Amino acid sequence: PDGYPLLYSGSRDDYFRILALDHGRTLHELWRLGADSAPNPVWNDDWDGSALIVGDYLLEGGENSWFYVVKLNRDYDDSGKVMVDPEIKMMVPGFDDELFAAIGDGSVSIENSVAFDDGVAYFSNGGGLVQGWDISDILRGGDRYDRVFRFWAGDDTDASIVIDDQGFLYVATELERFTNRSAEVGQLLKLDPTKPKNPLVWGLPVPGHEGGIGGMWGTPALYGAGLFITTNAGGVWAVDRATGEVRWKMDLPGPTWSSPVIVDDTLLVGDCYGVLHAYDLGNDPLAGKPRDLWRVQLSGCIESTPAVWKGMVYVGDRGGVMNAIGDPRRS
Repeated sequence: PDGYPLLYSGSRDDYFRILALDHGRTLHELWRLGADSAPNPVWNDDWDGSALIVGDYLLEGGENSWFYVVKLNRDYDDSGKVMVDPEIKMMVPGFDDELFAAIGDGSVSIENSVAFDDGVAYFSNGGGLVQGWDISDILRGGDRYDRVFRFWAGDDTDASIVIDDQGFLYVATELERFTNRSAEVGQLLKLDPTKPKNPLVWGLPVPGHEGGIGGMWGTPALYGAGLFITTNAGGVWAVDRATGEVRWKMDLPGPTWSSPVIVDDTLLVGDCYGVLHAYDLGNDPLAGKPRDLWRVQLSGCIESTPAVWKGMVYVGDRGGVMNAIGDPRRS
């Protein structure tokens, strides 16, 4: 972001890293953040979520169950190489005693990527605790922060929170614990953070096959009046985001964990047989099941989310292959 040749990357070796891209073909490590940097790490030491850069600040949650705001202090040295001098400005737990009492275990790691709107950072965790932290003073160089939103969704939340243009939050949870709370609120939720005492606008159950594990791992996609989700049971649903009504469903080989991507009226979805599908959403994406445009067979189950850039689709699969897909008629 912002033109700096920097790569921000988590890993499974306990560290989140900032790497410089201006050292030729070699990535040069500038800084690392250990999972043991928190005073009380809980559950795990991976870094699953993608970092969010807001100005000169990095926002990241770890599987150590803590949320960080880091001042990057990006610059260039005398030789023109990029440099950073990071300072942790905020570090708060993604859990509280009330959550532990509700779920009865310590699986509260933060695996989704942080969402941000109007000075507030939003994330959830393995226990389903959705939080909003006002970090606006931190981003202005101060030291004050405050939790302004708390909602227990009842189950593990790997999908990132999605925020629409009116500030509503869309939260997609898994269905593994089968808590009373999950049955009460559903797995796909629309929340109004301006009403913290009663934020639930609507909730939609997303069951598994024959009472099995359900919900969602992928992040929903907003498009027009619709919200598009991929389900653990296998398939794509189109939901009216105003009412929570399911407008259509398509079955696909599951689990479908890849987040749906929508570009130029085209819906891209990967399934667990390794097929990448493209559908034409047309002028009214909620009117009915979309038209099949094309499909490509890859070497394994698709769990990663496709990236689209200049007419090309890039996606990895469980066969261990990174794929670049495009129109062969175009140069």
